[in-house]
Amino acid sequence: MAKIGKRTRAAREAVNGKQNVTVEEAIDLIKTNARAKFDETVEIAVNLGVDPRHADQMVRGVVGLPNGTGKTVRVAVFARGPKAEEAEAAGADIVGAEDLMETVQGGEINFDRCIATPDMMPVVGRLGKVLGPRNLMPNPKVGTVTMDVAQAVKDAKGGQVQFKAEKAGVVHAGVGKASFSAEQLAENVRAFISAVNKAKPAGAKGTYVKRISLTSTMGPGVSVDVGNAASE
Repeated sequence: MAKIGKRTRAAREAVNGKQNVTVEEAIDLIKTNARAKFDETVEIAVNLGVDPRHADQMVRGVVGLPNGTGKTVRVAVFARGPKAEEAEAAGADIVGAEDLMETVQGGEINFDRCIATPDMMPVVGRLGKVLGPRNLMPNPKVGTVTMDVAQAVKDAKGGQVQFKAEKAGVVHAGVGKASFSAEQLAENVRAFISAVNKAKPAGAKGTYVKRISLTSTMGPGVSVDVGNAASE
């Protein structure tokens, strides 16, 4: 525990006083202080001036990160017949219909993304209380309810990230790994911010993007200048 304490203390001291920095400066600090024995995930948190409890202020979307996430994504597809075959051919990890529904109902959720053909939604709808809280419920707005299951599977495995504002109006996601180059991480961060800005709801009033912070799995958070993050 003493070793971990020293590392954590050193990391915090390294970022102390360095707030509202550029995306590049934040990434440099994060990469320098990502010293865990595993490849830490670089995460972004965006505080928005919205109240997701109001339908016209909900922020939800999807973005294809130019350099991927560095994470292996397990994809489940609810489909039958030829569409099920398409999903399997595209690399889906789990494909099924009522049998998959029963597996999920039994508490077995061995996937990170869930896709469904429109005709399967009456079946998938029964899993709302299970998949909803985990942000796994298929939704046409983010392309996970579709007849083009092959493309959806490829997108999910190729670095596509979904985002949704939580109760406090915070959107967060993994945008790469500490092993990525600084340029790759910067590209991913700016792509994510751009997507969040494009998803601005009609009911949002006042300042939309309030705060942005970057961190690694085991590292301290670094606040990023909002104006800099939004610039290309």
